[in-house]
Amino acid sequence: MKLREGQLAHKDLIVWQKSMVFANDVIDLIEQLETSRHHFRLIEQLESASTSIPMNIAEGKGRKSKKEFMQFLYIARGSLYEVLTLLEIFKMRSWINEGIYNKLEIQSNEIGKMINGLINAISKTKEA
Repeated sequence: MKLREGQLAHKDLIVWQKSMVFANDVIDLIEQLETSRHHFRLIEQLESASTSIPMNIAEGKGRKSKKEFMQFLYIARGSLYEVLTLLEIFKMRSWINEGIYNKLEIQSNEIGKMINGLINAISKTKEA
């Protein structure tokens, strides 16, 4: 994602950029799923949780204090774990294959490490 002058600060965060790609990949997966209609709630929850990750990173970055930013990063991390759990369920039900699961798990592990690193960095600064 190329940044232009005048954009908001959250777009500078690589973790936000990667979580946007991750959310888009999950949405692409959802659009290809072939499951019965009665599983719609799980599919909806997967979409919601995956988009919640970059949204919470952005919202936290836009807050006034570092403490608030960290709180939103914790929420984003929780949403990431929620996505992983749903993907595991989808894999167990054979709605997605091992290859798709592994690709998304690798992405999520990287995002998780980045969120943890950002939380640790913020917590070491004075105003946290």
